[in-house]
Amino acid sequence: MNNVIENLVIRKIRVEDADEIRRIQAGIIKSPNDTDFRHIIEGQIRKQDEEASFVAEIDGKVVGYMISYIIYAAFGLDKSAWIAELGVDPRFMGQGIGKELAEEIFKFYSQRNIKHILTSVRWDSVDLLSFFKTLGFDRSPFINLRKELDS
Repeated sequence: MNNVIENLVIRKIRVEDADEIRRIQAGIIKSPNDTDFRHIIEGQIRKQDEEASFVAEIDGKVVGYMISYIIYAAFGLDKSAWIAELGVDPRFMGQGIGKELAEEIFKFYSQRNIKHILTSVRWDSVDLLSFFKTLGFDRSPFINLRKELDS
């Protein structure tokens, strides 16, 4: 078994994780990140019995995270889950951490009888597309649309 996975702990996300999540995200996109993860996590904690967001730790240090939430009656779908954010510290990518986080999310929602889990991936993000394919994701009947508003 992979030594990283042997030492991996998956736990519920906490507000104190916000800075580490921001650090991981900045490492992935290779630029500073202004996302208010503290605000996102506070919302997750208020709904922690219903929605699933987890971090992966090695030796007490956050090395990955997955944030999801519930969507209701989305254009004909039953109550579903949406994976909104996923990140693994670039130094730990390719070692199964994202898969472990996803499996914890799947287990959480399965226990709550939620049948559909959705996410959105940039069409040119080959690594991320491949990752989700290995987890069993496939194209959905939806097409993402976007409109930019004037500031």
